[in-house]
Amino acid sequence: MTVHLYLSLAPEALIASMLPPAEFGEYFAVGSTKKKRGEAMFAELDLDFRHEYFRIDEGLKRCVPHPDGTPKRSVFISSYRVLEHVPISALRDFYLVTAYGEVLGLERSADIDVGTEKLHLYQEIAPIHPLVVSTLNPVEFNHLITHDPNSLIHLPAFCFVELSLGQLASDPEQGSVGDLPYTFVPHLRECLIEVQSKELATKMVNRIQTVEFPYRTIKNGIFLGNQDDLAYYPLPSREALRNEHYRWWRSANH
Repeated sequence: MTVHLYLSLAPEALIASMLPPAEFGEYFAVGSTKKKRGEAMFAELDLDFRHEYFRIDEGLKRCVPHPDGTPKRSVFISSYRVLEHVPISALRDFYLVTAYGEVLGLERSADIDVGTEKLHLYQEIAPIHPLVVSTLNPVEFNHLITHDPNSLIHLPAFCFVELSLGQLASDPEQGSVGDLPYTFVPHLRECLIEVQSKELATKMVNRIQTVEFPYRTIKNGIFLGNQDDLAYYPLPSREALRNEHYRWWRSANH
C-alpha cells in the first residue's frame, strides 16, 4: 500500500497515512472517536520531503497495515512547530474537508488574486488563529507577518484565508451585510472603520477565533506563506462548485 505524508493545518500536525487524500479527509473529519465531527484542512507533501526537525523515516516505518490487512490510517510524526519547518516547495495539493467528510482538492496557482478592495478580513489558520481586518492585500499581509522586522507580531510561516466582506469592504459603516453569516457584525464594522480611518495596517477582531467557519465565506482561496515564498490555492467559483462539486458544496452549506 502507498504511504502518504500530510501537513494538517487544523490541528497543525505532520501525519503519515496509508489512506489517499479523499479517504484520509473523510477519516480525519468524521472517522475517529478521538475528535468531534468537524472541518479539516490539510496539504499533501512530497513523500521525499525530509527535515532534521522531523523523525519522518521512523514515522513512515510505523505506517504499516494492521494484522487484518486494513491500512494504517494515521501516524502522527509531529504536532508542534510543524508549518515553519515545511518548505513551500514540498507542498502538493491542498484539501478542504467539510464537517460531514466531503473532500475538495485544490491545486496551487501562480496567479494570486489580491482583489481591488482596500479592506480585507483574514482568518489565520496556523500556527495561531486570530481574526484580523487589514488594509493590506494577501501578498502584503504575508509580507508583514513573515518579513517585516518592525512588525510586533512575527511568524516564520503561517496559513491564512481571506474571508468575504461583501459591501463592508467598500462601506463598512453603511454597507449591507447581505448573506454574510458573521455573528459579530457590529464589532466588525467598528474594526473596519478604525483600520480605514486611522490608516492602520491591521486590527485584531478576535484573538481566539475558531478556525472552523463556513467555507462559502472564503473570498479567494487558501494561503501558506513563509519568508521564502507564498503558496496560493484558489477556491473554484460558486458556479463551478455547484456544477462540478455539488456534494461538497451542499455539505459545506448544510
